[in-house]
Amino acid sequence: MVMFKVSRKATSPIDGQKPGTSGLRKKVTVFKQPNYLHNFVQSTFNALTLEKVKGATLVVSGDGRYFSKDAIQIIIKMAAANGVRRVWVGQNGLLSTPAVSAVIRERVGADGSKASGSFILTASHNPGGPHEDFGIKYNMENGGPAPEGITDRIYDNTKTIKEYFIAEDLPDVDISIIGVTNFSGHEGQFDVDVFDSTNDYVKLMKSIFDFESIQNLLASPKFSFCYDALHGVAGIYAKRIFIQELGARESSLLNCTPKEDFGGGHPDPNLTYAKELVARMGLGKANSQEEPPEFGAAADGDADRNMVLGKRFFVTPSDSVAIIAANAVQAIPYFTSGLKGVARSMPTSAALDVVATNLKLKFFEVPTGWKFFGNLMDAGLCSVCGEESFGTGSDHIREKDGIWAVLAWLSILALKNKDNLNGGKLVTVEDIVRQHWATYGRHYYTRYDYENVDAGAAKELMTYLVKLQSSLPDVNKIIKGIRSDVSTVVQADEFEYKDPVDGSISKHQGIRYLFEDGSRLVFRLSGTGSEGATIRVYIEQYENDSSKIGKDSQEALAPLVEVALKLSKMQEFTGRSAPTVIT
Repeated sequence: MVMFKVSRKATSPIDGQKPGTSGLRKKVTVFKQPNYLHNFVQSTFNALTLEKVKGATLVVSGDGRYFSKDAIQIIIKMAAANGVRRVWVGQNGLLSTPAVSAVIRERVGADGSKASGSFILTASHNPGGPHEDFGIKYNMENGGPAPEGITDRIYDNTKTIKEYFIAEDLPDVDISIIGVTNFSGHEGQFDVDVFDSTNDYVKLMKSIFDFESIQNLLASPKFSFCYDALHGVAGIYAKRIFIQELGARESSLLNCTPKEDFGGGHPDPNLTYAKELVARMGLGKANSQEEPPEFGAAADGDADRNMVLGKRFFVTPSDSVAIIAANAVQAIPYFTSGLKGVARSMPTSAALDVVATNLKLKFFEVPTGWKFFGNLMDAGLCSVCGEESFGTGSDHIREKDGIWAVLAWLSILALKNKDNLNGGKLVTVEDIVRQHWATYGRHYYTRYDYENVDAGAAKELMTYLVKLQSSLPDVNKIIKGIRSDVSTVVQADEFEYKDPVDGSISKHQGIRYLFEDGSRLVFRLSGTGSEGATIRVYIEQYENDSSKIGKDSQEALAPLVEVALKLSKMQEFTGRSAPTVIT
């Protein structure tokens, strides 16, 4: 057994280590600065306090992006020096973010140990590579992201840190080989357990869904399927679940080999970046000449986000979570006894609200950030939740879960088609969505992203919008001067959330303009970028007249889009004449 010593290393604070919505994200070149990663990891250990570190079992893995393998070795050495008892690492350092949550909640080590937390190495949907993004976040013993109280403490520690602890003489562990490596230090034994990245997660999925019914759907000659992992970590789960477990054809998978730079692409599952899938599904300008599959889906880099497509048809994330909630009890065995409640993030369309009202379910509107859903789930108040930024999930874990969402849709399709897989017309994704609109009304919805905007200009724009809210008559006068055919604003505010579980208050969570006819304009600064600022503009209009629910979304929303951009003086503040991404 290899012995190691603990070294105390002098360091000093480094500016800008404040965790965002999902941890700390910066360019790889920033993380490679001397002591940058070390400072943040030690600040996290200090924030957790000794009782949650000494003797603990921690998970350390991520989406496999560039710098992950180096970071894993550094964190292992620092964990040993800080008194952690054992570290669990997914083979090759790969674990999707939802799989990490599942491992924390479900996995039991050979010695009976359970994980109490995790460092997840991911920048989610941001690009990877030597000159792109890296990220790190800490998840707690419930499997969910650290709450604001912990992340605030981590940030405070980064501003005062004077030293960190590391076992420099601990040899690197070969994380490509499954097995346990034992070491010995001043506080006793320290183990690194490299385990199969997919087993625990697959076992959990098989306990939630009826794999046999999905297998029957995928085996039908009438049904075709396509899944694009965008060269992210979802690829290893797609191969295991869709090919090995469910019998889909290898040709059903696109870009399912994880790569450190995501193949040079942008691992964000939307209509702009998932170009190959979009073309194969018959959408966009570069349409495939072949008949598109009936169902398509994509994942982001760490597999917690998803995009769902039908043949020549896009499902908005807001509609997706509403449709899953409306069909969950009938289609998914896990929910047979009913839903405890549903929740959405504030910028997400109100499609889920209507389902909750009709099904008499508890409903919650929370700020952006999965940690807020986690509190509701831990308290037994919420079963299904979602964010408009392509995140959907349930209380099976405490993270959004892209593959779970795909399996949920396949379960709904399997249910709707159980009697006609060998004869009769297939019920399609588009059929399911249009039937949902006919039942609950349609929430026309779009999001405009302005990425890498000058941070100062972005703050000025948001400040202007807040000041504008002080006089609704003035706001409506401006709006009527832009478009006389747009409804009247009846409420304008900056969203503030009081957590019903712990009473904590989260302020400045987005600027809202609410219209008399149920339309909404929402403006937010995103916390997921690595540099500059991302302004997100959300435009929504509700329509329950069945004769008016079939319009093109951008056409239907054109008047409100014009109002949003002119009311906010978007081009004047940012210099941008068009958004980076429209979803």
